[in-house]
Amino acid sequence: MMQQHDLLAKYDVSGPRYTSYPTVVQFDDAIDELHYILHSQQQPSRFTPLSLYIHLPFCKSLCHYCACNKVITKKPDQVGPYLDHLHREMALIKLQLGVEKRPIIQLHWGGGTPTFLDVAEMTELMHLTATYFNLSRDEDRDFSVEIDPRTVGENEIDLLHGLGFNRISLGVQDFNSRVQKAIHRVHSFSSVEKIVSAIRNTGFQSLNFDLIYGLPFQTKASIRKTLKQVISLSPDRISYYNYAHLPDRFPAQKSIARSRLPDAEIKIGMLTTIIDELADAGYVHIGMDHFVKPTDKLAIARATGKLTRNFQGYTIALADDIVGLGVSAISSMGTIMVQNYRELNNYYAHLDRNILPIERGVILSQEDILRKDIIHQLLCYRILDIGALEEKYHIDFWRHFASSIDVIRRMCDDDILAVNDRSLEVPARGIPFLRNVAMQFDAYLGASKPASGIRSAQYSKVL
Repeated sequence: MMQQHDLLAKYDVSGPRYTSYPTVVQFDDAIDELHYILHSQQQPSRFTPLSLYIHLPFCKSLCHYCACNKVITKKPDQVGPYLDHLHREMALIKLQLGVEKRPIIQLHWGGGTPTFLDVAEMTELMHLTATYFNLSRDEDRDFSVEIDPRTVGENEIDLLHGLGFNRISLGVQDFNSRVQKAIHRVHSFSSVEKIVSAIRNTGFQSLNFDLIYGLPFQTKASIRKTLKQVISLSPDRISYYNYAHLPDRFPAQKSIARSRLPDAEIKIGMLTTIIDELADAGYVHIGMDHFVKPTDKLAIARATGKLTRNFQGYTIALADDIVGLGVSAISSMGTIMVQNYRELNNYYAHLDRNILPIERGVILSQEDILRKDIIHQLLCYRILDIGALEEKYHIDFWRHFASSIDVIRRMCDDDILAVNDRSLEVPARGIPFLRNVAMQFDAYLGASKPASGIRSAQYSKVL
């Protein structure tokens, strides 16, 4: 078996996170509004459930680690024009896509900082959404909102519950004060504890914490201390993401010196600590970076084969199609994925001309659908039923993926993959290398993927 140091040197490459396949790198600006409308109108039913994502980009201050599409401003008057254009986009979606009768079973406000909006603006946005879409009131609905704990109090928590949200995701990131100062996101444990208490008292069904490992000044000891504080607050879900340092793509990250970041070996130690500590606390490890209580809907979804992965990460497969609204939002309808313009001026300009603000997209081929299925099964369940896959897609698996066989064998030799004629499984030792395994089924990575992965500035390091 290869020693850990040599293993890390071999597999510490850049690669996609696979929140979609094909990834946004393959999106083409030749795909426009017309393609989106035509493909959406070809959907077999106008009454099947739908997911809705609304991107709210505004933040009062810049977090140095952030890779999201955001607008940094302290001017609250920017929200009004943005809501006006969301209104126009909703009207166009209703007119062009005809989805108004499809029940919205999943709704997510992301950002940016959705709670940059004040109470009246959040109320207006939900009213607009209910005007143009069929918002489900079913108990099984999943209506979630991302919250920066520095931006809310009990009144905002009460309002969000009253507006119909039943799940909250708190952007905690880390509780260590030195780490917080380095990433320009300072908040106290006591302030988060107070918000958690308000969330519990209000009656939300689920609370998620977003955290990050691999940040400047983090150590295994500091991670362990943060974990102790997190566990004491008992969130239902914990998303512990691997920090992606891409300063050429995200200029704010230039404030973080690469020399302050832990190397791959230390990060693997952090991940091992996270997995072990949360397992001891009773959490179930979902996929790469999600941990949930055994009674949580995500754990149940994984056990029943209903777990999936999309642009928000791991989620429950309540709806196949997603409509994204707002600047940079991504939609997935049948065999087409599209992204709205990433610059606010372009987003506004198209809507001012009554044109859906589609900047780029991709139309999935049958081969894309096959590989997407494989990649998501690996990332969600760490196992691939080869027989079921062959029956579903009418292929001979080993013949179809003959070009990957040599690398798969080497991964087996490295004990990060276990394979027989009928299945392919990632053991516990292989969890940090899930993205490496998934990359072997990515047709777009080309000849470079088998031996050395890719070293592209488009993707973050896998480890």
